[in-house]
Amino acid sequence: MNEPIKPIYWDSEDDCLVILDQRKLPENVVWLRIKTLDELEDAIIKMAIRGAPLLGVAAAFGVYIGIKDFEGSKEGFNALFENTLKRIASTRPTAVNLFAALGRAQEVVNIVADADLGELKAAIFEMANAILKEEEEKSYSIARNGARLIEFGSKILTHCNTGALAVGGIGTALGVVYQAFKDGKVDMVYVDETRPLLQGARLTAWELSSWGIPHRVIVDSAAASLMMKGDVNYVLVGADRIARNGDVANKIGTLSLAVAAHTFEVPFIVAAPLSSFDLSAADGTRIKIEERDEEEVLTCGGRRIAPKSSKAYNPAFDVTPARFVTAIVTEKGLIEKPDKGKISEHVAKR
Repeated sequence: MNEPIKPIYWDSEDDCLVILDQRKLPENVVWLRIKTLDELEDAIIKMAIRGAPLLGVAAAFGVYIGIKDFEGSKEGFNALFENTLKRIASTRPTAVNLFAALGRAQEVVNIVADADLGELKAAIFEMANAILKEEEEKSYSIARNGARLIEFGSKILTHCNTGALAVGGIGTALGVVYQAFKDGKVDMVYVDETRPLLQGARLTAWELSSWGIPHRVIVDSAAASLMMKGDVNYVLVGADRIARNGDVANKIGTLSLAVAAHTFEVPFIVAAPLSSFDLSAADGTRIKIEERDEEEVLTCGGRRIAPKSSKAYNPAFDVTPARFVTAIVTEKGLIEKPDKGKISEHVAKR
Protein backbone atom coordinates (compact mmCIF):
# COMPACT_ATOMS: atom_id res chain seq x y z
CA MET A 1 0.00 0.00 0.00
CA ASN A 2 1.22 3.50 -0.81
CA GLU A 3 1.87 5.93 2.02
CA PRO A 4 -0.73 8.69 2.46
CA ILE A 5 -0.04 12.03 0.81
CA LYS A 6 0.80 15.04 3.00
CA PRO A 7 -1.74 17.69 1.94
CA ILE A 8 -0.26 20.59 3.92
CA TYR A 9 3.22 21.64 5.03
CA TRP A 10 5.35 24.72 5.64
CA ASP A 11 8.07 25.46 3.09
CA SER A 12 10.80 27.14 5.12
CA GLU A 13 12.86 28.04 2.04
CA ASP A 14 10.00 29.91 0.36
CA ASP A 15 8.55 30.98 3.75
CA CYS A 16 5.00 29.96 2.87
CA LEU A 17 2.30 27.41 3.52
CA VAL A 18 1.90 24.78 0.80
CA ILE A 19 -1.44 23.03 0.37
CA LEU A 20 -2.78 20.49 -2.07
CA ASP A 21 -5.64 22.09 -4.05
CA GLN A 22 -8.39 19.53 -3.50
CA ARG A 23 -10.65 21.20 -6.06
CA LYS A 24 -8.38 19.91 -8.82
CA LEU A 25 -8.44 16.25 -7.80
CA PRO A 26 -8.57 13.63 -9.17
CA GLU A 27 -7.59 14.96 -12.60
CA ASN A 28 -4.63 17.07 -11.50
CA VAL A 29 -2.34 17.34 -8.50
CA VAL A 30 -1.87 21.08 -7.97
CA TRP A 31 -0.05 22.69 -5.03
CA LEU A 32 -0.92 26.20 -3.83
CA ARG A 33 1.69 28.39 -2.18
CA ILE A 34 -0.06 30.50 0.44
CA LYS A 35 1.83 33.67 1.38
CA THR A 36 -0.94 36.06 2.43
CA LEU A 37 -3.97 35.94 4.68
CA ASP A 38 -6.16 36.80 1.69
CA GLU A 39 -4.90 33.68 -0.09
CA LEU A 40 -5.52 31.52 2.95
CA GLU A 41 -9.07 32.82 3.39
CA ASP A 42 -9.80 32.17 -0.28
CA ALA A 43 -8.40 28.63 -0.07
CA ILE A 44 -10.58 27.79 2.94
CA ILE A 45 -13.78 29.42 1.71
CA LYS A 46 -13.51 27.92 -1.78
CA MET A 47 -12.56 24.52 -0.33
CA ALA A 48 -9.12 24.16 -1.84
CA ILE A 49 -8.41 22.89 1.66
CA ARG A 50 -11.06 21.19 3.76
CA GLY A 51 -11.70 18.59 6.46
CA ALA A 52 -12.18 19.66 10.06
CA PRO A 53 -8.76 18.64 11.50
CA LEU A 54 -6.92 20.00 8.45
CA LEU A 55 -8.81 23.29 8.77
CA GLY A 56 -7.46 23.55 12.29
CA VAL A 57 -3.94 23.16 10.96
CA ALA A 58 -4.56 25.71 8.21
CA ALA A 59 -6.02 28.15 10.73
CA ALA A 60 -2.97 27.84 12.97
CA PHE A 61 -0.55 28.56 10.13
CA GLY A 62 -2.93 31.26 8.95
CA VAL A 63 -2.45 33.14 12.20
CA TYR A 64 1.28 33.05 11.63
CA ILE A 65 0.89 34.22 8.03
CA GLY A 66 -1.26 37.10 9.23
CA ILE A 67 1.34 38.43 11.68
CA LYS A 68 4.74 37.19 10.53
CA ASP A 69 5.72 40.33 8.54
CA PHE A 70 4.47 42.88 11.07
CA GLU A 71 7.00 45.39 12.37
CA GLY A 72 5.69 47.99 14.78
CA SER A 73 4.42 48.58 18.27
CA LYS A 74 3.02 45.94 20.62
CA GLU A 75 -0.34 47.73 20.44
CA GLY A 76 -0.28 47.51 16.67
CA PHE A 77 0.59 43.83 16.86
CA ASN A 78 -2.29 43.12 19.23
CA ALA A 79 -4.76 44.85 16.91
CA LEU A 80 -3.45 42.94 13.89
CA PHE A 81 -3.54 39.67 15.81
CA GLU A 82 -7.18 40.16 16.84
CA ASN A 83 -8.17 41.07 13.30
CA THR A 84 -6.38 38.00 11.96
CA LEU A 85 -8.31 35.75 14.34
CA LYS A 86 -11.62 37.32 13.31
CA ARG A 87 -10.90 36.95 9.61
CA ILE A 88 -9.99 33.28 9.88
CA ALA A 89 -12.94 32.57 12.18
CA SER A 90 -15.35 33.92 9.57
CA THR A 91 -14.27 31.48 6.84
CA ARG A 92 -16.05 28.25 7.95
CA PRO A 93 -18.46 28.36 10.92
CA THR A 94 -19.07 24.64 11.63
CA ALA A 95 -15.67 22.92 11.92
CA VAL A 96 -14.73 23.32 15.59
CA ASN A 97 -11.06 22.45 15.00
CA LEU A 98 -10.58 25.78 13.25
CA PHE A 99 -11.81 27.66 16.31
CA ALA A 100 -9.81 25.44 18.65
CA ALA A 101 -6.64 26.39 16.78
CA LEU A 102 -7.50 30.08 17.05
CA GLY A 103 -8.09 29.62 20.76
CA ARG A 104 -4.67 28.05 21.16
CA ALA A 105 -3.10 30.96 19.30
CA GLN A 106 -4.77 33.34 21.74
CA GLU A 107 -3.46 31.30 24.68
CA VAL A 108 0.08 31.42 23.27
CA VAL A 109 -0.05 35.20 22.92
CA ASN A 110 -1.43 35.54 26.44
CA ILE A 111 1.35 33.37 27.86
CA VAL A 112 4.18 35.22 26.11
CA ALA A 113 2.54 38.64 26.23
CA ASP A 114 5.67 40.32 27.55
CA ALA A 115 7.94 38.85 24.89
CA ASP A 116 9.28 40.84 21.95
CA LEU A 117 7.74 40.55 18.48
CA GLY A 118 10.25 37.99 17.29
CA GLU A 119 9.53 35.71 20.21
CA LEU A 120 5.77 36.12 19.74
CA LYS A 121 6.00 35.17 16.07
CA ALA A 122 8.23 32.20 16.84
CA ALA A 123 5.82 30.97 19.51
CA ILE A 124 2.87 31.08 17.11
CA PHE A 125 4.84 29.29 14.40
CA GLU A 126 5.88 26.60 16.89
CA MET A 127 2.22 26.21 17.92
CA ALA A 128 1.12 25.70 14.28
CA ASN A 129 3.74 23.03 13.72
CA ALA A 130 2.71 21.34 16.98
CA ILE A 131 -0.94 21.20 15.88
CA LEU A 132 0.06 19.68 12.55
CA LYS A 133 2.15 17.00 14.27
CA GLU A 134 -0.57 16.32 16.85
CA GLU A 135 -3.30 15.82 14.24
CA GLU A 136 -1.08 13.46 12.26
CA GLU A 137 -0.28 11.40 15.35
CA LYS A 138 -3.92 11.34 16.48
CA SER A 139 -5.03 10.01 13.11
CA TYR A 140 -2.87 6.89 13.42
CA SER A 141 -4.19 6.23 16.92
CA ILE A 142 -7.78 6.64 15.68
CA ALA A 143 -7.07 4.25 12.81
CA ARG A 144 -5.71 1.58 15.13
CA ASN A 145 -8.52 1.97 17.66
CA GLY A 146 -11.23 1.87 15.01
CA ALA A 147 -9.78 -1.07 13.09
CA ARG A 148 -10.23 -3.25 16.17
CA LEU A 149 -14.00 -2.90 15.72
CA ILE A 150 -13.98 -4.22 12.16
CA GLU A 151 -14.54 -7.92 11.55
CA PHE A 152 -12.92 -9.95 8.77
CA GLY A 153 -14.71 -9.95 5.42
CA SER A 154 -16.35 -6.57 6.00
CA LYS A 155 -17.98 -4.24 3.54
CA ILE A 156 -17.82 -0.62 4.68
CA LEU A 157 -19.75 2.43 3.51
CA THR A 158 -18.18 5.90 3.78
CA HIS A 159 -19.42 9.45 3.27
CA CYS A 160 -17.55 12.56 2.14
CA ASN A 161 -13.76 12.40 2.59
CA THR A 162 -12.09 11.54 5.88
CA GLY A 163 -8.67 10.42 4.73
CA ALA A 164 -5.26 12.07 4.72
CA LEU A 165 -6.72 14.84 2.57
CA ALA A 166 -8.99 15.88 5.44
CA VAL A 167 -6.71 15.33 8.39
CA GLY A 168 -3.09 14.79 7.51
CA GLY A 169 -1.53 11.58 8.77
CA ILE A 170 -3.81 8.72 7.70
CA GLY A 171 -7.24 10.23 8.25
CA THR A 172 -10.11 9.52 10.64
CA ALA A 173 -12.87 7.25 9.30
CA LEU A 174 -10.90 6.49 6.14
CA GLY A 175 -7.84 5.93 8.30
CA VAL A 176 -9.79 3.17 10.06
CA VAL A 177 -10.56 1.67 6.63
CA TYR A 178 -6.86 1.89 5.69
CA GLN A 179 -5.73 0.12 8.85
CA ALA A 180 -8.49 -2.49 8.72
CA PHE A 181 -7.58 -3.27 5.10
CA LYS A 182 -3.92 -3.68 6.08
CA ASP A 183 -5.15 -6.11 8.74
CA GLY A 184 -6.94 -8.14 6.05
CA LYS A 185 -10.44 -7.31 7.25
CA VAL A 186 -11.95 -5.25 4.40
CA ASP A 187 -13.42 -6.81 1.26
CA MET A 188 -15.12 -3.73 -0.21
CA VAL A 189 -15.63 -0.02 0.44
CA TYR A 190 -18.73 1.71 -0.86
CA VAL A 191 -18.01 5.39 -1.45
CA ASP A 192 -20.90 7.85 -1.33
CA GLU A 193 -20.34 10.39 -4.10
CA THR A 194 -21.34 13.13 -1.60
CA ARG A 195 -23.17 15.80 -3.51
CA PRO A 196 -22.92 18.63 -4.23
CA LEU A 197 -19.10 18.87 -4.30
CA LEU A 198 -18.48 15.14 -4.76
CA GLN A 199 -15.77 14.78 -2.12
CA GLY A 200 -16.43 11.05 -2.05
CA ALA A 201 -16.26 10.43 -5.79
CA ARG A 202 -13.32 12.81 -6.31
CA LEU A 203 -11.25 12.53 -3.14
CA THR A 204 -12.08 9.36 -1.22
CA ALA A 205 -12.03 7.24 -4.37
CA TRP A 206 -8.70 8.85 -5.31
CA GLU A 207 -7.18 7.94 -1.95
CA LEU A 208 -8.56 4.40 -2.01
CA SER A 209 -7.25 3.95 -5.56
CA SER A 210 -3.77 5.08 -4.54
CA TRP A 211 -3.85 2.64 -1.60
CA GLY A 212 -5.08 -0.28 -3.73
CA ILE A 213 -8.25 -0.77 -1.68
CA PRO A 214 -11.22 -2.23 -3.63
CA HIS A 215 -14.12 0.21 -3.77
CA ARG A 216 -17.20 1.25 -5.66
CA VAL A 217 -18.54 4.79 -5.95
CA ILE A 218 -22.30 5.00 -5.40
CA VAL A 219 -24.82 7.82 -5.65
CA ASP A 220 -25.81 9.01 -2.19
CA SER A 221 -29.36 7.74 -2.61
CA ALA A 222 -28.15 4.14 -3.15
CA ALA A 223 -26.79 3.75 0.38
CA ALA A 224 -30.03 2.75 2.12
CA SER A 225 -30.84 0.05 -0.44
CA LEU A 226 -27.36 -1.47 0.00
CA MET A 227 -27.95 -1.64 3.74
CA MET A 228 -31.36 -3.22 3.27
CA LYS A 229 -29.81 -5.94 1.09
CA GLY A 230 -27.21 -6.69 3.76
CA ASP A 231 -24.31 -5.49 1.64
CA VAL A 232 -22.98 -3.06 4.28
CA ASN A 233 -21.46 -4.23 7.56
CA TYR A 234 -20.42 -0.81 8.89
CA VAL A 235 -21.06 2.85 8.13
CA LEU A 236 -17.94 4.86 8.94
CA VAL A 237 -18.03 8.68 8.96
CA GLY A 238 -16.03 11.56 10.38
CA ALA A 239 -17.21 14.64 12.26
CA ASP A 240 -16.82 18.39 11.99
CA ARG A 241 -18.15 19.01 15.48
CA ILE A 242 -19.44 16.76 18.26
CA ALA A 243 -21.67 18.24 20.95
CA ARG A 244 -21.42 17.44 24.65
CA ASN A 245 -24.29 14.93 24.46
CA GLY A 246 -22.85 13.06 21.45
CA ASP A 247 -24.82 14.72 18.64
CA VAL A 248 -22.58 14.78 15.55
CA ALA A 249 -22.36 17.51 12.93
CA ASN A 250 -20.93 16.16 9.69
CA LYS A 251 -21.24 16.53 5.93
CA ILE A 252 -24.81 16.86 4.69
CA GLY A 253 -26.29 13.42 4.09
CA THR A 254 -24.77 11.87 7.21
CA LEU A 255 -28.10 11.98 9.06
CA SER A 256 -29.80 10.02 6.27
CA LEU A 257 -27.12 7.35 6.55
CA ALA A 258 -27.53 7.18 10.31
CA VAL A 259 -31.29 6.75 10.10
CA ALA A 260 -30.92 4.03 7.46
CA ALA A 261 -28.20 2.28 9.48
CA HIS A 262 -30.43 2.36 12.56
CA THR A 263 -33.34 0.95 10.57
CA PHE A 264 -31.33 -1.93 9.10
CA GLU A 265 -29.24 -2.56 12.23
CA VAL A 266 -25.92 -1.61 10.68
CA PRO A 267 -23.31 -0.22 13.12
CA PHE A 268 -22.88 3.53 12.59
CA ILE A 269 -19.40 4.56 13.71
CA VAL A 270 -17.99 8.09 13.95
CA ALA A 271 -14.22 8.55 13.92
CA ALA A 272 -12.85 11.90 15.10
CA PRO A 273 -10.08 13.40 17.24
CA LEU A 274 -10.87 14.95 20.60
CA SER A 275 -10.22 18.33 18.96
CA SER A 276 -13.57 17.85 17.15
CA PHE A 277 -15.52 17.80 20.44
CA ASP A 278 -17.24 21.03 21.46
CA LEU A 279 -18.18 20.72 25.12
CA SER A 280 -19.60 24.24 25.08
CA ALA A 281 -22.43 22.97 22.83
CA ALA A 282 -24.92 21.08 24.99
CA ASP A 283 -26.45 19.36 21.97
CA GLY A 284 -26.64 19.55 18.20
CA THR A 285 -29.13 22.42 18.20
CA ARG A 286 -26.28 24.66 19.40
CA ILE A 287 -24.09 23.92 16.38
CA LYS A 288 -24.13 26.54 13.65
CA ILE A 289 -24.66 24.95 10.25
CA GLU A 290 -22.88 26.56 7.32
CA GLU A 291 -25.00 27.33 4.27
CA ARG A 292 -23.05 27.58 1.04
CA ASP A 293 -23.62 29.12 -2.38
CA GLU A 294 -26.69 27.63 -4.07
CA GLU A 295 -24.75 27.40 -7.34
CA GLU A 296 -22.97 24.36 -5.91
CA VAL A 297 -26.29 22.53 -6.10
CA LEU A 298 -27.59 24.07 -9.32
CA THR A 299 -24.43 23.23 -11.27
CA CYS A 300 -22.19 20.18 -11.68
CA GLY A 301 -18.75 20.22 -13.24
CA GLY A 302 -19.22 23.87 -14.15
CA ARG A 303 -22.43 23.18 -16.07
CA ARG A 304 -25.90 24.30 -15.06
CA ILE A 305 -28.14 21.29 -14.37
CA ALA A 306 -31.28 23.06 -13.12
CA PRO A 307 -33.55 25.59 -14.87
CA LYS A 308 -32.30 29.18 -14.69
CA SER A 309 -35.34 30.12 -12.61
CA SER A 310 -34.66 27.46 -9.96
CA LYS A 311 -33.24 28.25 -6.53
CA ALA A 312 -31.48 25.87 -4.16
CA TYR A 313 -31.00 25.20 -0.47
CA ASN A 314 -27.42 24.19 0.29
CA PRO A 315 -26.56 23.37 3.91
CA ALA A 316 -23.03 22.00 4.09
CA PHE A 317 -23.69 19.88 7.18
CA ASP A 318 -26.42 18.16 9.16
CA VAL A 319 -26.63 16.92 12.75
CA THR A 320 -27.02 13.26 13.64
CA PRO A 321 -28.59 12.70 17.09
CA ALA A 322 -26.47 10.67 19.47
CA ARG A 323 -29.12 7.94 19.69
CA PHE A 324 -28.22 6.85 16.14
CA VAL A 325 -24.48 6.59 16.88
CA THR A 326 -23.20 3.12 17.71
CA ALA A 327 -19.77 4.38 18.77
CA ILE A 328 -17.34 7.27 18.51
CA VAL A 329 -13.68 6.38 17.98
CA THR A 330 -11.04 8.87 19.11
CA GLU A 331 -7.28 8.77 19.63
CA LYS A 332 -7.99 7.79 23.25
CA GLY A 333 -10.22 4.82 22.47
CA LEU A 334 -13.92 4.11 22.09
CA ILE A 335 -17.16 5.70 23.32
CA GLU A 336 -19.99 3.21 22.84
CA LYS A 337 -23.55 4.57 22.70
CA PRO A 338 -22.27 8.07 23.49
CA ASP A 339 -24.00 10.37 25.94
CA LYS A 340 -23.04 13.36 28.05
CA GLY A 341 -21.57 11.32 30.91
CA LYS A 342 -19.52 8.98 28.72
CA ILE A 343 -18.15 11.85 26.65
CA SER A 344 -17.18 13.89 29.72
CA GLU A 345 -15.37 10.88 31.17
CA HIS A 346 -13.63 10.12 27.87
CA VAL A 347 -12.48 13.69 27.23
CA ALA A 348 -11.15 13.89 30.80
CA LYS A 349 -8.59 11.23 29.81
CA ARG A 350 -6.64 14.02 28.08
